[in-house]
Amino acid sequence: MPQLDMSSILLLFFALLGILSSNNSITIAAVFLLLLRVVQLQQAFPWIEKHGLSLGIIVLTIGILAPLASGTIRLEELYSSLLHWKSIAAILVGIGVAYLGGRGVHLMSSQPTIVTGLIIGTIIGVGFFKGVPVGPLIAAGLLSLLLGK
Repeated sequence: MPQLDMSSILLLFFALLGILSSNNSITIAAVFLLLLRVVQLQQAFPWIEKHGLSLGIIVLTIGILAPLASGTIRLEELYSSLLHWKSIAAILVGIGVAYLGGRGVHLMSSQPTIVTGLIIGTIIGVGFFKGVPVGPLIAAGLLSLLLGK
């Protein structure tokens, strides 16, 4: 059995934080990563670090598109909703968030030391404010605007 090192202790802490805050996302993620460490599959971590974000975005996009694919939202309803001011506002906000996410990816890759703070902030947001862990890219985008980068 592997030793209990600092990474494992942090993952246990995040799992506990997820349990205490009733946030399944952080609990499942922390336990999954901890299990990879316990069964000594650390060789998966570089792949997860490289492709995990893209995979997560794909899964999120599948969830968003599922009502269209299942027929829950019909094309006629989609078209008529686009004429409503709330839908137009949603489109504009979506464009802004995508722009911020793009800036965030650039900032995180050019200044990796910022990632730690973004992760801690996201975990606090998820654990204590019932957030969802999609914030780091947007947070990095907002930070890039503040930093002028």
